[in-house]
Amino acid sequence: MNRTVLTSVARAMVSPGRGLLAADESTGTIKKRFDQIGVESTEENRRAYRELLFTAPGLAESISGVILYDETLRQAARSGERFADLLSRQGIVPGIKVDGGTKSLPNFPGELVTDGLDGLAARLAEYHKLGAGFAKWRAVIDIGAGIPSRTCIESNADLLARYAALCQEAAIVPIVEPEVLMDGGHTIERCEEVTDAVLAEVFARLAAHRVYFEGMVLKPNMVVAGAKCAERASAEQVAEATLRCLRRRVPAAVPGIAFLSGGQSEAEATLHLDLINRAGTQPWALSFSYGRALQASALTAWRGVTANVAAAQREFAKRARLNGLASLGKYEPTLEKQAA
Repeated sequence: MNRTVLTSVARAMVSPGRGLLAADESTGTIKKRFDQIGVESTEENRRAYRELLFTAPGLAESISGVILYDETLRQAARSGERFADLLSRQGIVPGIKVDGGTKSLPNFPGELVTDGLDGLAARLAEYHKLGAGFAKWRAVIDIGAGIPSRTCIESNADLLARYAALCQEAAIVPIVEPEVLMDGGHTIERCEEVTDAVLAEVFARLAAHRVYFEGMVLKPNMVVAGAKCAERASAEQVAEATLRCLRRRVPAAVPGIAFLSGGQSEAEATLHLDLINRAGTQPWALSFSYGRALQASALTAWRGVTANVAAAQREFAKRARLNGLASLGKYEPTLEKQAA
């Protein structure tokens, strides 16, 4: 383990005013996105869309790293330059999604565990050679009647820790992503209770596996009410509850926290991040690692039409810039109305 390299890359990933673009949608997931805009999910269309994002003017001003899918890491721009090299040249760290998706947890109906540890060490070695500086593994914790169980939380936390240890052995920074889903009708109080329990177990397992905290990035959910909850929480309540959880459970040695958007709208995810950062200086940088909350407007503007590429890039650049401001506590909702 090269701790100097791990620390340097982790800090670069959460550098001031910048965050991560999650462009690691699986083939199945990006097909759903493309279906919504009437675009066929061919390998070339997927490549062209990712090139649109990675070549947006001024990208590096707000984006510090990009999470890629296996297919994307192996692709290149029309110029022939590999995407990993194109990003690195801009001062953006290329990363890679390495988990194998979720599967049912036996004997625990409605609960999931993440697959993908088999052969991970060999895959990480290859990804490192292909230019990946960090990796991502997502664990999914659902809230419902009688769930999550203790077994579900412990199983996912242990897998996250084993993944993180393998990453660091391969000189790759692990993004540790324990996502408490915002589906369902739970209150913000219930989300805080579950998120607190999940983070406590995750960091206990990371410590047990001797994961180097200074060489990792946490990608948690924000503490929000479920999408079907009639009692909506204010943006201020979200910021307060989220920070309470993090202060209790995340060691100060962790360089940064890059929130997932988890189904929030673009504007919601940006506003919540801003309010969290306005609460004052914290032990860790508080940034973003958004997928849909960075790409939704760009996808709508693009619609698979070459003539729309510049307009889509402007939409994406605007969203990235607003989130960069939010990571500094300098976002204003009035900026949403300004032209891209």
